[in-house]
Amino acid sequence: MDHSDVEAAVFASRVTGCLLAGAVGDALGGPVEFSTLFGLRRQYGDAGITDLERTASITDDTQMTLFTVEGLIRHRVRIPGRSAGSVERAVSRALYRWRETQNHGSPADVAPGEHRDGWLLSREWLYRRRAPGQACLSGVERRLSHFAEWGRSGEINPESKGCGTVMRSAPFGLYAVDAPTAFELAARCAQYTHGHPTGYLAAGAFAALIHHVGRGVELTPAVSLTLDLLSGYPGGDETAEALRGALALAEQGSPTAEKVELLGGGWVAEEALAIAVYCASTATGAGAVRMRRALLSSVNHSGDSDSTGAMCGNLMGALLGAEAIPGDWLARLEHRDEIGALAADFVLSLRDGGVLSRGLAAWQSRYPGA
Repeated sequence: MDHSDVEAAVFASRVTGCLLAGAVGDALGGPVEFSTLFGLRRQYGDAGITDLERTASITDDTQMTLFTVEGLIRHRVRIPGRSAGSVERAVSRALYRWRETQNHGSPADVAPGEHRDGWLLSREWLYRRRAPGQACLSGVERRLSHFAEWGRSGEINPESKGCGTVMRSAPFGLYAVDAPTAFELAARCAQYTHGHPTGYLAAGAFAALIHHVGRGVELTPAVSLTLDLLSGYPGGDETAEALRGALALAEQGSPTAEKVELLGGGWVAEEALAIAVYCASTATGAGAVRMRRALLSSVNHSGDSDSTGAMCGNLMGALLGAEAIPGDWLARLEHRDEIGALAADFVLSLRDGGVLSRGLAAWQSRYPGA
């Protein structure tokens, strides 16, 4: 195995780790999403939640992330004689397919139609409503006519900056060839559901951060690079302040739930991003020990624990790779094999000629071209 093969193997592990660890963090935080810190400690003890449930279920955060990945894969599938279209359009159609899973009880209930196809839409286990955000649901029902100028409100849910933008944006960081591209793809696609500048710019910042750590940059320098990038966009002040606050808080010793709550509840985009960064930054140890500590810290607070857990998992998985996911937790994650299969397809689609190496017919049946 030469140097390029080693690099490819490491990146593949980080892509897989990002998606699977995100799903694990999502499942860890899901049962306590609407709990207060007081309620957590009353139910689980002073340490709060300390383990993944026996049957670990993903929520809407992972569902939307998986459909985002599917849209990015489908954009890479080139069908002879058909224009590939834009990445954003491919993701928009994927989010439409996610909406179909929320509006129907099973794949059999989805009426045949354009873009209502592909392997992911046929997964029965995705047809479960797991507390999807109202802005995500209402936004996908609409059709965006144009993207807003940077720093201006978008036309769909212009006042909403909920964390539904950031929690699905990690895949753009893995997909894009550079951080600015990751940032802008995520920020534009966030406008399909949320129009507040902070909501979509925080999504861009998270994608840029994932891009950096997924390519070997350590977390603190990656945040600094992301802040430098963010400074070039009007309307990014709230996101920049949240990121700086997370780094400053991380310098104040060991993490505690009380410190996490100084960053907010994670219900809005910049707070969820800050909590994920803080918990990833303060986790000590190596490998699975570090991953476990980061994820537990990210869900033990009064706030949107599944989203902060998912995003912290995305970060830690992209940083450390799939090997760092605690094996006992991964074994309990629902449909981990199919999530892993999607991750493997994502990796293959990102390689030059990867789609064709599997055979165009096989890819077209699994991922019809966007």
